[in-house]
Amino acid sequence: MLRNSLLFTPASIGPLTLRNRTIRAAAFEGMCIDNGPSQALFNYHTAVAAGGVGMTTVAYAAIARSGLSFPTQLWMRPDIVPGLRHLTDGIHKEGAAASIQMGHCGNMSHRKICGCMPVSASSGFNMYSPTFVRAMKKTEILQMVKDFGKATELARESGFDAVEIHAGHGYLLSQFMSQWLNRRKDEYGGSFENRLRFTSQAIEEVMEVATRHNIAVLVKMNMRDGFRGGMELDESLEVARLLEKLGVNALVLSGGYVSRAPMYVMRGAMPIRTLTYYMPWNYVKVGVRLVGRLMIPSVPFKEGYFLEDAREFRKAVKIPLVCLGGLFSRCIMEQALQDGFEFIGMARPLINDPAFVNKMKKAEEEGNGDVRSGCKHANYCIGRMYSLDMVCHQHVKNIPKRLLDEFK
Repeated sequence: MLRNSLLFTPASIGPLTLRNRTIRAAAFEGMCIDNGPSQALFNYHTAVAAGGVGMTTVAYAAIARSGLSFPTQLWMRPDIVPGLRHLTDGIHKEGAAASIQMGHCGNMSHRKICGCMPVSASSGFNMYSPTFVRAMKKTEILQMVKDFGKATELARESGFDAVEIHAGHGYLLSQFMSQWLNRRKDEYGGSFENRLRFTSQAIEEVMEVATRHNIAVLVKMNMRDGFRGGMELDESLEVARLLEKLGVNALVLSGGYVSRAPMYVMRGAMPIRTLTYYMPWNYVKVGVRLVGRLMIPSVPFKEGYFLEDAREFRKAVKIPLVCLGGLFSRCIMEQALQDGFEFIGMARPLINDPAFVNKMKKAEEEGNGDVRSGCKHANYCIGRMYSLDMVCHQHVKNIPKRLLDEFK
């Protein structure tokens, strides 16, 4: 019997107190129009808020145009503030807090989307985009640090209670941290300390703004990159200790690297037929059809797949930690809370059913046992999001028959 759970008790992230321990984890919605908020984005996040979550996180907002990966992605700039304010007002009306995840995609873009040759720690070619990439100049790095601060100012103007800085998954900050990708010879490359410099400076800038405005700061970080030559637990624990020292209010513990180990993030298989079905017809679509299984290999799924590594971070730092990764049932959530994690992050269960938190709460009030999400972790939502919005396959009418076999 699961009763009187910590899951439904209030808890704080720095200056922010949530009504319960559940957070809609940042997962790219693909619902923006002209890189700004839309009615679909409003409808989804207010539905999640009405569904009982403690805080919902609007995903993957670029701090600058050069940081855009998708045309359906948010780009933080003054003219979208009224639309974002409308969104946060709607979330608050339903009793939830509002967070926004912000970052820069680095080499995961194209000129036609980001308006320039994509940038990264070092020059090279990104096969997954695919595109040539140039190394950032020091002056550009320093400007980007300021852009993180400006984006935080805009988030506060827009009514967000928290910002989540994306420093994982192989996007720009983690590209600088990665010895595999960062081949710089200046103070931003080489030693581990140097590779952390950009992240340190960006977080310091964000913390200065956030502290002044009394908003919470979370950082999403990798525990492991998920491929040989990437960051492993020992280095990532040092990153966590650094972020704690810099005053970050909570860490969101994740893993995976979009250009090397993308399914390490979600686990399971990428539905290649779905992914290519929604792509426009071009050479990328042809290439993914031919070698997609090699480019995006499967990683076995199990419930709570990040939990074992996350326990090492619980020992290493004292700040609140958001545990996520395959937390699809009350039982596994209770296990994480008993292990000392303050918050439960989930995305796919809330894509499948925005009211999942209320259903768990109702079950507890009625004295029922475990409640499990209806999500089948088939990853249709992931395959679809690269070209359309992120939607569970169970809620899409008229899926072509040739795609249905991927979800049986």
